[in-house]
Amino acid sequence: MSLRTPLARARGLGSAKEGVQHWWAQRVTAVALIPLSVWFVVSLLAVAGADYPTVVAWVGSPVNTALLVILLFSVFYHALLGLQVVIEDYIHTEWLKHTVLISVHFALILLGVIAIVSVVRIAFIAVLSTGV
Repeated sequence: MSLRTPLARARGLGSAKEGVQHWWAQRVTAVALIPLSVWFVVSLLAVAGADYPTVVAWVGSPVNTALLVILLFSVFYHALLGLQVVIEDYIHTEWLKHTVLISVHFALILLGVIAIVSVVRIAFIAVLSTGV
C-alpha cells in the first residue's frame, strides 16, 4: 500500500535516492581528511626552511606523492560535495542554480586536475634528477 498519490508518482516526486550516497561521501572524505591533514602539516613543518632540491625529493618520494594525490583528491571532492549542498539550499532560481552548479563543478575539477598533475610532475622531476 502506497501513501503517494498517482499524480505524485506520475510527476516523479519523492526521493531521488541519492541523498544518502552524497551524505556518506561527504562524511568519508571528511574522515579521510583528518589524518591526511595532520600528516601534511607535520610534513610541511619537517621540510620548513629546506632548499628546493630537498623539497622536490620529499614530494618525489612514492609515499609522499601518493598521500599528496589522495589529499588533493579528497579536498577537492569534499569541497565539491559541500558547495553543491550550499548551492542547492540557497539558490532558488532553477536556471541560476544549474549554472552555478555546473560552473563550480567545472572549476573544482579543473583545479583538482591541475593540482594533481603538478604533484605528479614534481615527482617525475625528482625521479629524473636522481637518475633512477
